[in-house]
Amino acid sequence: MTIAMTQEQHEYLGNHQWAVLATGRKDGSPQISQIAYHWNGEDFAVSIKSYTAKWKNALRQPRVAMLIHDDRRQLVVYGTAECIDKDPVRAELTVRVYKAFFDNPDFKVTDDLINTLDEHRRTVFRIKPDKVLIEGFEKVDE
Repeated sequence: MTIAMTQEQHEYLGNHQWAVLATGRKDGSPQISQIAYHWNGEDFAVSIKSYTAKWKNALRQPRVAMLIHDDRRQLVVYGTAECIDKDPVRAELTVRVYKAFFDNPDFKVTDDLINTLDEHRRTVFRIKPDKVLIEGFEKVDE
């Protein structure tokens, strides 16, 4: 499913890298975390550790929300988190995040990277948007 967004909104997501991620705890209460992400125009890649609450929450209940804000402008994204802990997809998505976050186009999948991900218990969410709420942007005709 493709979400209708303007070019300005796609650029906004692409020009930001920090968001607040909300997941649901076992008791139904919300849990939020600041995360770094990469938006490729279709989905978000988020590198996280497997022992965190957000990982455990998303394994149990993959529906998540993200807030990407900048002063009074914001996008709220509701979506589904795919929890990825197996290579090569884990390593490929991690490289995608690291290239954007560290502004290093030469970053690539290597055995050393995979060993480091294993050592630090790093995993990845791929979040596909289901709905986007927009504040401070031109509305999209649906």
